[in-house]
This record gives sequence, structure tokens and C-alpha cells, in this order.
Amino acid sequence: MTIYESDLPGVGKKYEVELENGERLVIVTHNTGKREVYTKADADADSEKVFEASDRLARKIGTILEGAYFQPVQTEQVETMLSDETYLEWYNVTDAAEIAGLSIADAQVRERTGVSIVAIQRDGDLISSPGPETVLEVGDTLVVIGDREDCAEFETLLGADNGA
Repeated sequence: MTIYESDLPGVGKKYEVELENGERLVIVTHNTGKREVYTKADADADSEKVFEASDRLARKIGTILEGAYFQPVQTEQVETMLSDETYLEWYNVTDAAEIAGLSIADAQVRERTGVSIVAIQRDGDLISSPGPETVLEVGDTLVVIGDREDCAEFETLLGADNGA
């Protein structure tokens, strides 16, 4: 898969994604946050507008597409790359996890691994920006942010079955 990126002065950025069937998906991100999505039969064809979305809606659609809400194929972890060095990842707390039953402060997650727990999904609820007193329970899905090495170190605290 190839992605072409170009600046649109005064407008924003344009991304063209080559699809497996030879078509292209064109995404225009406006400076205002609005997104426009087009399809093209090939590199030289005219584009056809598929839809337009506000910044908020586009982010929600992106989260759904990346599998943050549902992954049809079981994977070891959900991973979102925020930059070349920063990852946002989802991990399950199992009974094998060394940190199960401990508060974030007592588990010393950041001190031991370098990652920060930014949210917890628990029984259909979302705990955003959990405090140090928040207890990590078996069945929780932890949303953490850190670099690749820190995330790998965090996985060691979770035991053998650490996928989200």
C-alpha cells in the first residue's frame, strides 16, 4: 500500500491511498478540521466525492476503522501510532497480570515501564485520566501511551496473555 501526501496551501493536506484494486481513496483534511473523502478509478481519473465529515465525526470514524471499538480478528494488542516514536495501545488485565488488584500508584507503572495509563475500559464504562488511586482490575482494558520499548516493558507486567 502506498500513501501520497501533499500540501494544499491555504486549505490543508491531501492524502491519496492506493487500494488493492488499483483505485485510490483521497482524503482532504482542511485546516478547519473538516474532512472530505473521494474515490478515483486511478491516478489520472477525476475524483468522486463520497462524503464529508466534521473533525469530531472524522475522528470517531477513524477510531472505528482502526479497531478500537471492535476487532473482528483476535490480535495480541490494539496499536495506534501517534508519531514515529509514540504509541497508543490497548491491553487486557488478566489474572496472570502482576499489576491486577493494585492501584496505579502501588503498581508504579510509569516508574517501572515508562508508559502512562490514560484510560481504562471497565464493564462498558470508560474511566478517562484515571488517578493514582484507581485499582487495576482483572478484565480491565488499559489504554496506555509510550514508546515501543516502554510498551514492551509494560507487557511483562501483564503476564503471558496480554492482548486486547
